[in-house]
Amino acid sequence: MNGSGIHLKRVLISDDISPRCIEILEENGIEVTKKISLNSNELKEEIKKYDGLIVRSATRVTKELIEAAPNLKLIGRAGTGVDNIDVEAASEKGIVVMNTPGGNSISAAELTCAMIISLSRSIPQATASMKEGKWDRKKFMGNELLGKTLAIVGLGRIGKEVATRMQAFGMRTIGYDPITTAETAKQMKVEFCSLEEVWAQADYITVHVPLIPQTTNLINDAVLAKCKRGVRIVNCARGGIVDEAALLQALNSGHVAGAGFDVFVEEPPADYSLARHPNVVSTPHLGANTVEAQQRVAEEVAEQFVLVAKGESLLGAVNAFALSAAMNEENQAWVRLARSLGAMLGGLAREKPQNMAVEVTWRCPTAKHAVESFASAAIAVGLLESGRNEGKLNLVSAPHLAAKLGLKVSMRKESAPCCSLTVDLRAGAHAWHAVGTVQGAVVQLLEMDGARFGGQGATLLDGYVTLAKVKDASAAVQQVVRWEPFSKGDVSNMAFTAGAKGASWMVLCSTKPLPTDVLGGQTEAIVQFATV
Repeated sequence: MNGSGIHLKRVLISDDISPRCIEILEENGIEVTKKISLNSNELKEEIKKYDGLIVRSATRVTKELIEAAPNLKLIGRAGTGVDNIDVEAASEKGIVVMNTPGGNSISAAELTCAMIISLSRSIPQATASMKEGKWDRKKFMGNELLGKTLAIVGLGRIGKEVATRMQAFGMRTIGYDPITTAETAKQMKVEFCSLEEVWAQADYITVHVPLIPQTTNLINDAVLAKCKRGVRIVNCARGGIVDEAALLQALNSGHVAGAGFDVFVEEPPADYSLARHPNVVSTPHLGANTVEAQQRVAEEVAEQFVLVAKGESLLGAVNAFALSAAMNEENQAWVRLARSLGAMLGGLAREKPQNMAVEVTWRCPTAKHAVESFASAAIAVGLLESGRNEGKLNLVSAPHLAAKLGLKVSMRKESAPCCSLTVDLRAGAHAWHAVGTVQGAVVQLLEMDGARFGGQGATLLDGYVTLAKVKDASAAVQQVVRWEPFSKGDVSNMAFTAGAKGASWMVLCSTKPLPTDVLGGQTEAIVQFATV
């Protein structure tokens, strides 16, 4: 994995999916194998052969499965959410995880609206009564939606689509979202409220948020007590957002008039008490279960895989923000610089990660390059590589491994006439300082510990870079010249700069590693790393 893309040769599809997904991948030179209904042991054995994995909701991508996949680089879910994927385990292995959040938005929104309408007019219950040969009009007295207040918790894609459709029925729409602003909500014609205001005002409540610790049992007995008597609750998002036991109790007491549920904590439920309640409309997780949605998510996940393989985009990635920014061609030289600075200072420090504190300063007159979005991750890659830490290191895994090892990397941004990246590393009583920049697509080291390189700096070319603090620059040059590969043109660049005490920092770029004994007793410190 690098800034230009992820090598994808073979992809496994382990859940049933539209054939169009396979067609798109194969049209773009990616070999595809579809094997569904594999048990966990069979899947662990099979996954070893593949670079990519595509699932829907049936396959559980566990930590154990991820650890059994030495070649896996990309996991894609054809659908919204990644509840069935251990994203943390994937991130630690440097594996990109993506989904197709927009693919089933319309289908999920339409089902939500159908639930609201069904609750207002008891359509499923009346249908069941008719099938039993009964004509009971009085039993199924309904309510109009006109003028009622619909509270939408979660104003993302699906929440927005629900608002648009239910506004057409004359409903007043209010909503809450921790990310969406009041101004954005206003553009949706949704009154932005706090959660406390939502509970108190709503006639109907629908949730469209992911299942995370903060949203688990979001609607519980305490919240239901704050709601109007006769409120109706809809959950077509994720099982567990609504406390099912609390809801069932509120339904039995009559405080909640009805509920529409497409998702459950356990699927299928071990206990059907909630689904069987006469005032509950329930379906077996049908939110994305339309021909159009399944076709759409299949096409989207395949197209996303192709874009990744081409190095064009990480659309839909949920754990690769740094890598996504770094895939921009303009940013790739800055990635190389950040990694090189990390490798240099980490090699000089020769300390355990938990003993190092790193401060990164990004200086630039404009926001042309989004360097601050990936610099810390790239520097962490270099630092951890220098310590030969175990594990796959890339822009996805390095931040997680750094946090796990106790490596502290802080980032700040300053305005300056020219763009540069500064890294200060402290380990105990020792400190190191490096400054670099990019000219065009050329990586330049400008300064080491107060010693500046002449001209535009020391160019860091592809191959092997040796950074050494030498006692005598002239003597060092003579020794490098006597190195046999030098006469064969294997040294592409060599630069020196004077230090405060007369010693010099030397940068040497070569196609082969420079043996440390070439410089003999000239070195006070030396670091070597590969730039490709």
